[in-house]
Amino acid sequence: MSLPLTATRKRGWRLLCPDVYCPDGVTEIAPEGLRRAGIRAVLLDLDNTLVGWQRSDLSGRVREWLAALRDAGIMLYLVSNTRHGKRLRNLSEELGIPYVRRAWKPRRKGFLAALEAMQVGPEETAMIGDQMFTDVLGANRLGIRTIMVRPLARREFLGTKLSRTVECVLLALFRRIGWI
Repeated sequence: MSLPLTATRKRGWRLLCPDVYCPDGVTEIAPEGLRRAGIRAVLLDLDNTLVGWQRSDLSGRVREWLAALRDAGIMLYLVSNTRHGKRLRNLSEELGIPYVRRAWKPRRKGFLAALEAMQVGPEETAMIGDQMFTDVLGANRLGIRTIMVRPLARREFLGTKLSRTVECVLLALFRRIGWI
């Protein structure tokens, strides 16, 4: 995985294109690679990125990866659209990672709240998530570098299931034209 060394504002169809696509999930992302790309902070989606949809059980590999990010000096922030505040709060406390609840991704508000809380700029931040139309689009709109991962589980919100078909087509197109 190689993240671009500089962040750029994207326009048009590129707003939907992640900088990097990781088919094997978050643990494929090397903390050292993020640091080399100038990343000081990582925004993390929750559902189907770190845990299955509406689940609370993190795998040992994900826990180890989060610890490796911290050891590399990278700040972490959960940015989630979940309506299940208690679950998000419990995971936040368990992991020691602050959060933005009901971020309303792809709107800017949740991303900006996390950036402000960590006192970092978009150019030194990466967003890691599993959805093109929320995580990738929202972060790209602010010039935050984006890493899209394959969803952890098939179980998810009905609306998300419908958008997955379009995501597959667009990912194939972006690969074919060499954007990812």
